[in-house]
Amino acid sequence: MNTATFKLSGNIVDIVQQKIFPGTLQVENGIIVSIKEEAVDESNYILPGLIDSHIHIESSMLIPSEFARLAVVHGTVATVSDPHEIGNVLGIDGIRFMIRNGLKTHFKFYFGASSCVPATTFETAGANIGVDGMDELLQMNEIKYMSEMMNYPGVLSGDPEVMAKIAVARKYNKPVDGHAPGLRGDDARRYIEAGISTDHECFTIEEALDKLRYGMKILIREGSAAKNFEALVDLLQDHADHVMFCSDDRHPNDLVKEHVNSFVKRAVGKGYDPLRVLRSCIYNPVKHYKLDVGLLQAGDDADLIVVNDLYDFDVLQTYIRGRKVAENGKTLLDSVIEQPHNKFHAEKLTAEDIRLIPESEHIRVIEAMDGQLITHSLSEAIRTDHNNAISDTAKDVLKLVVLNRYQPAKPAVAFIKSFGLKRGAIASSVAHDIHNIIAVGTSDKEIVEAINLLVECKGGISLVDGPENMVIPLHVAGLMSTHDGYQVASLYDAIDKKAKSLGSSLNAPFMTLSFMALLVIPDLKLSDKGLFDGRRFQFTSVFRN
Repeated sequence: MNTATFKLSGNIVDIVQQKIFPGTLQVENGIIVSIKEEAVDESNYILPGLIDSHIHIESSMLIPSEFARLAVVHGTVATVSDPHEIGNVLGIDGIRFMIRNGLKTHFKFYFGASSCVPATTFETAGANIGVDGMDELLQMNEIKYMSEMMNYPGVLSGDPEVMAKIAVARKYNKPVDGHAPGLRGDDARRYIEAGISTDHECFTIEEALDKLRYGMKILIREGSAAKNFEALVDLLQDHADHVMFCSDDRHPNDLVKEHVNSFVKRAVGKGYDPLRVLRSCIYNPVKHYKLDVGLLQAGDDADLIVVNDLYDFDVLQTYIRGRKVAENGKTLLDSVIEQPHNKFHAEKLTAEDIRLIPESEHIRVIEAMDGQLITHSLSEAIRTDHNNAISDTAKDVLKLVVLNRYQPAKPAVAFIKSFGLKRGAIASSVAHDIHNIIAVGTSDKEIVEAINLLVECKGGISLVDGPENMVIPLHVAGLMSTHDGYQVASLYDAIDKKAKSLGSSLNAPFMTLSFMALLVIPDLKLSDKGLFDGRRFQFTSVFRN
């Protein structure tokens, strides 16, 4: 059955009225025309489709139409998508590409106007979206909200451009998403009162409760790198009406396995009422962002899923506007052919280019945290060779390099702990949020080789292990592949396993690497211009006096 006119019977899950009853629904031309409560033979459950309330599609390394093919298998029918990854590379043209491609498949993408392009002035981006650009985007019907306002220092200081962007969102009566990790107390209150409505960056329940107190909605995030589900899921106890779920960033091999359905299963498994959990996953984002996603009511689009029960939560069928788009773990959506779109002008390096002449005996070291975007700042004794600061695998202190991909430039060099590599190097042009090239490794030679592989293919992810190398080209903005999503997932799975075989114990080494240039998350990060202190919001020296 792949038609927009049909009947379905089973246990109807009404998240609006908060009840479950046996019945039959009639769909005509993609619209639910009636729902009748009656005895039925079927024991499956019929409920509205799931929504990811905040995600960067680009982080799946798939274009939107290909992302949809994988997501519908898990019961996802819609995403609230922040396109600021491609926005930082290609500007408004990149965001328009995402919208156009999303419209070519049977899925409901709701894109935002990226508020922080570039995220900061302390790095080199490919584009700039100012107040006029925000106005151009927010007046579009396809743009449902202003995406995460990461410049919370600018909000708190009343920066004129930041406040003007928020005013544009208010002019078009569209919500403003937030991004304020660790913000508490009066600062949180002021940030929220400026017009910021959500935050997905809370990593303690105390922080989340602080923000809820001032009227903010909290998005519980569980992505490939940042995992806050366990810390925040108990918000469902007293705050389910003010909570949503999101993945933020999800790599392709993880998307093959699961999506929002895993959040439901885990929350219900902890004893939370399925109706309460589903309301947070579906009803809350529909109402907050004013999405035209059906809620399984007469007159709604038939955006629905069929599951075996509300505990195992095996998705059997997915429908969008009455069309069956997935069944029994198989996607029914076709791939969309797209041409590459990119901006990439980096030049190859030599090992001499990342030589770092020692200026003291100790260095500042970024400590990466598995499952978190935040980092810590450490002090370590420096290891040198021929007047060059080098990686120290015995202490797990490795050289980290960021190279401007938008124009020929000298690379920035620092050091990082917790990657665990014992040999080799990995590199990526997915480096939030500006997406310059970032690389980490055990030797200068291999770091440079990994970077040069990406220069050759104009973006992607790469790995070097002595004479062996692996690379996945990403021809759309150096962020996304135009190839079949399942093939990309398989390739990514292979390179991820290889990275772990080099010694890394991180759950997602490439995803973690991609966040080590994200300056708006403290403590220490590296931009193409140098080592950055996210607490003081200023550059700092690699060397300690």
